[in-house]
Amino acid sequence: MKAGHRHAWSLALLLAPVLIWLLGLLVLPHVELLLLSLQARIAPGLYAWSWQPYAVFFSEPLYWHTYVRTAWLSLLATGITLVLAMPVAWMIAKVARPSARGGWMLLVLIPFWVSELVRTLGWLILLRADGVIARLLSAIGVTSQPVELLYHDATILLGLVYGSLLFMVVPLVNSLETLSDDLLEAAYDLGGSHLDVWRHIVLPHAAPGIMAGCIVVFMLCVGNYLTPTLLGGKDSLWFTELVYTQFITRFNWNQGAAFGILLLVLSTALVWMGLRLSGQRLESVMRAS
Repeated sequence: MKAGHRHAWSLALLLAPVLIWLLGLLVLPHVELLLLSLQARIAPGLYAWSWQPYAVFFSEPLYWHTYVRTAWLSLLATGITLVLAMPVAWMIAKVARPSARGGWMLLVLIPFWVSELVRTLGWLILLRADGVIARLLSAIGVTSQPVELLYHDATILLGLVYGSLLFMVVPLVNSLETLSDDLLEAAYDLGGSHLDVWRHIVLPHAAPGIMAGCIVVFMLCVGNYLTPTLLGGKDSLWFTELVYTQFITRFNWNQGAAFGILLLVLSTALVWMGLRLSGQRLESVMRAS
């Protein structure tokens, strides 16, 4: 066997587990989801090809409102996470000593040693009407009596941002670590202000990391089910809850599949739009992540 053929077979064997994994757990389930979304039940156990599941979505205002609301709050949570994560990443990458960076990253990582469920239940304990924060506000006179801090949009945003912060910090740190200190010093020596340096040097250099973090955080937020349900209550109006209801509660898999495809279209469209507006290439963003 020639050397080129041996190399090709070796590469194929190395890639086979990954390709099988992607085919079995990503491609085939989505194909099945799409086929389910294009069928409607016309009789018990009898289905026909139909656009009805999508027609139901477009004809029901509640579904549209929930769809847009989920996209808007996910984008808002992504923006807040970016604003909070940038100073943390800058401190780790540029301010902290190299020997201390591992310790700072560990502090960011520690909350994620426990499951999302435990972390969300922790917020329930803190924010409920008889919880720690409500009693503290009442004790110091901010409120006349303990107030219910749960089941608000701000509470949902708090949970989403808290649960996504690490996934924004890591790509930002990776991007900022490659920024030369000599370049920053030269910019200041030439009379650049802090704003000029950040606008013309830091942000363009960190753009792939920013985009990578935003993509990951947005995907986590728009597809989150646990946090909006627990912190937002039964009126959270999160689109993943509609998907869950159709599949698990109503056993309407065709409608649930249509909602799932629409959620996939939403996330894909917004990611594509973000890449186009930022002028970033997907390859550089993936390297930054």
